[in-house]
Amino acid sequence: MSESALSEIVRRAAEFDHVAPLNEASLLAIAEGDTPRVDVQVTAGSEVVALAYAAGDAPVELVVDPRFRRGGLGHRVAASVLDDGETRFWAHGDLLPAQKLARRLGLRAERTLLVLRREDAPPVDARVPEGVTIRTFTGADAEAVVAVNARAFASHPEQGAMDLADFRRRASAPWFDPEGLFVAERDGEVVGFHWTKVDHGIGEVYVVGVDPAAHGGGLGTALTARGLQHLDAQVPVVDLYVEADNTAALTVYRRLGFTEQARDTLYAR
Repeated sequence: MSESALSEIVRRAAEFDHVAPLNEASLLAIAEGDTPRVDVQVTAGSEVVALAYAAGDAPVELVVDPRFRRGGLGHRVAASVLDDGETRFWAHGDLLPAQKLARRLGLRAERTLLVLRREDAPPVDARVPEGVTIRTFTGADAEAVVAVNARAFASHPEQGAMDLADFRRRASAPWFDPEGLFVAERDGEVVGFHWTKVDHGIGEVYVVGVDPAAHGGGLGTALTARGLQHLDAQVPVVDLYVEADNTAALTVYRRLGFTEQARDTLYAR
């Protein structure tokens, strides 16, 4: 799938739905020319008007051009992908049409990813635990950050899979700023990090990872607050993604002024 064929349908869907139809991992895979596991395209003339896409072992993402909806096209594409053995689909924004389609296809909600937003919130205090230093990232930290990420997200189906090549690919994105990636050290060892992102005028708590051995001392809160100080100095709006069942993280984020903005739902057969 070429980026040019993709860009127009993605733009139309995002403008109509107010949510991006493909996630960052898919867009990166397309930009890198990775061979997709699922690549179904429906065209009208020279235009792509519907598609289903998945790379690696990621769930399928389905997009229908708003001009071609309400004719059963999404159902036909999704049903054909199900017939090919796919069983998991992301519904970004969990919009009502996606919920209805999931019910018609006999799918159930298996996982919910919340989008939280912090807007014009008061300053935060980054209280660092004793014995810990938080500093900005250097290139020599890459392997340690990847190792902490693997331990912190061992049970996470997407983030936990990040290897050094994935890290470097993300770090080569136009928005990457090493001054916005914070590393926590204790006794000379990296025990956590907060990777922030600013893109199109919106900040993001991109990833906060804390080594399980460092849990319980307030390091996650300190890292999050340090990153927010960096973001607040640049943009008035900061978003983040968090699993809906991650009670501990939700408690921290709500204390820092985040409220629910949207949600993505993984539907599965």
